[in-house]
Amino acid sequence: MISLEPRKMRGTVEVPASKSQTIRALLIAAAAEGRSVIRHPLISSDTISCIGAVRAMGARVTISEDESVIYVDSDGFSASDPVSVDAGNSGTTTYLLLPMAASFSAPVTITGDEQLRRRPTAPLVAAIRAMGAEAEDTEGKPPVMVKGPLLGGHVSIECRTSQYLSGLLLSAPLAEGRTIIDCPVLFEKPYVSLTLGWLDRQGIRYSISEDYMHSEIEGGQHYRPFDEYINGDFSSASFFFVAAAISGTAITVQGLDRDDPQGDKAILTILEEMGCTVTWEGNAVTVIGPERLQGGEFDLNAIPDTLPILSIAAAAAHGDTHLTNVPQARIKETDRIRCMHDNLSLLGVDAEEESDGLLIHGRGMIHGAQCKGYGDHRIIMALAVASAASDAPIVIDDEKAAAVTFPSFFSILDSIRK
Repeated sequence: MISLEPRKMRGTVEVPASKSQTIRALLIAAAAEGRSVIRHPLISSDTISCIGAVRAMGARVTISEDESVIYVDSDGFSASDPVSVDAGNSGTTTYLLLPMAASFSAPVTITGDEQLRRRPTAPLVAAIRAMGAEAEDTEGKPPVMVKGPLLGGHVSIECRTSQYLSGLLLSAPLAEGRTIIDCPVLFEKPYVSLTLGWLDRQGIRYSISEDYMHSEIEGGQHYRPFDEYINGDFSSASFFFVAAAISGTAITVQGLDRDDPQGDKAILTILEEMGCTVTWEGNAVTVIGPERLQGGEFDLNAIPDTLPILSIAAAAAHGDTHLTNVPQARIKETDRIRCMHDNLSLLGVDAEEESDGLLIHGRGMIHGAQCKGYGDHRIIMALAVASAASDAPIVIDDEKAAAVTFPSFFSILDSIRK
């Protein structure tokens, strides 16, 4: 349990590397033959789970003493014995690895913690079967067993999480033949851009429509070792952007690449529409909060992970804020729509829960309260930021889950609480 006194936040911070990019790097390194070097990786609970997964798949992983470099030595996906993988709480590892693991000739079983075993896998299992491999889940959820060979074929899949498509795109080059993927529904498109960036750097042959809903990938291809630097994480930075917005102060976040395809950088545009000033200088971005933050209507389909922290921005704003078109927020680590609605009620904020979002009636104030983190890192960090605009302490029942993506979050937050 942690209690945060009301205190505005200002200053300069540096956020850790991207979780999404670090996990993609680890999986591609494990599928390659030779030594890959991952510089400035994120070391967190989720990426440690991914490291455990690729070790189980036969890769040898070494982390430098200062945790600034990960070395992955691999013979490719070539194990002949059954493999068991514990992905912990990492949905990204699970969804991206499952189709790749289906290229193994031996059975691979992937499971995880209680939260992960509630996450849906049925659409991905059906897609893996359509590619010629064996796949069995447990009532549409993990544990999931897959077994190759992966042949290729024609797949149609509704991707209410983009991780389904990213996993298939990463696995298709390892199949024996061509794979065609149609996505009649596709959420979170910027995360697909991250995956395509890795395919491009690897020289993988593929074609994809402008809307990413139809793709064709040649089989019989191979990943190769690489040496890559992982940029700072916009998802982690979003908490400090909003801290500035609701404090009415300036916070500079260093270590970000303005041209990085990470979707969550779109939160900067949303905060500008709410009245903030945003300026870039090199790899640093400064957000200056206004005297009076304004509500608005924002489509979060491409950036679902921002829903918890934008709920806090909306609570501290004046007027209504409509966070819409983000039904997939209900199938993350928790049902984030319901969980944030319930926490906003505890904080004295009038909010309406909708099937695909929240309507928040901001009055420019947040009351102190004892809140529930639900073991969800993004909810916990969002509630902590709310203390910048509260009238009394905010107590969070369990802060430990922040380590899933941001182990140093509370120490960095403490450094800017003035």
